[in-house]
Amino acid sequence: MIKEIQAKTLVSKVRGIDTYFGLDYGMNLYRGCQHRCIYCDSRSECYGIEHFDQDVLIKANAVDLLRDELPRKRRKGIIGTGSMNDPYMPLEEKVKLTQRALEVIAEHGFGVHVMTKSELVLRDARVLKRISRVAAAVSFTITTADDELAKKVEPLSPPSSARFRALQALAEEGIEARIALMPTLPFLEDNWANVSGIVERARSCGVKAIIPWFGMSMRDRQRAYFYSRLDELFPGLRAQYEATYGSDYVCPSPRAAKLSERFEELCASCGIATSVKPHLAPTGEQLELI
Repeated sequence: MIKEIQAKTLVSKVRGIDTYFGLDYGMNLYRGCQHRCIYCDSRSECYGIEHFDQDVLIKANAVDLLRDELPRKRRKGIIGTGSMNDPYMPLEEKVKLTQRALEVIAEHGFGVHVMTKSELVLRDARVLKRISRVAAAVSFTITTADDELAKKVEPLSPPSSARFRALQALAEEGIEARIALMPTLPFLEDNWANVSGIVERARSCGVKAIIPWFGMSMRDRQRAYFYSRLDELFPGLRAQYEATYGSDYVCPSPRAAKLSERFEELCASCGIATSVKPHLAPTGEQLELI
């Protein structure tokens, strides 16, 4: 079910310093998501989205809230979107809520970071170029370079090959293109062939940075859903997860240390950054990713 809701607020200050994407603010224009990725942490109870895969709620007053809230911010900075859902999920093609929000961000001189899996972001290349006079970056989540595996773990998302093509198109438009290599699912994607394949494709597409996380998170509803999908798609693998992680929330790959070392070396040789700094001066100490 897709329905409209009225949000009370939209843009929130990021606590502390964002050491992943250099964000100052965050916003979510939708609640719920249509992509049904089997690992999505937004299913967790703490986020209060009861029917995450069945219902998508559109914040119908989001643009009005943006116009009201941005002029009242004490300092301009980078606004991130895409942390709780994909701002370019299929319904965005018709609703155009993300597009309209980007126009307001451009008008008010803020920067933006977009996280997505969809080539629909290319529709908004013109406004992203306007925003890039301040700062604009698009990160495509790519957890595997294998379209067949991606179809299993990210069933209603565009294939990875389409994401690589979109990254190249963004780079050719002069918009900073990045990859979020996260999560890296243990025992499925945490192998060197997969990781190095992503890096090599990224180099050919003009990607500036790849931000990795060699592992995943699991808790309550999200763990239950993930395990149910493992039972259907990868019979027997659930037992390996349970034996390795038990009830842990943070679940690093057993190969994380070695993968990280080789990943850093390969990215350095390809001229690809593995960390980013905030484009605008943060309010506190500026940190780099490690």
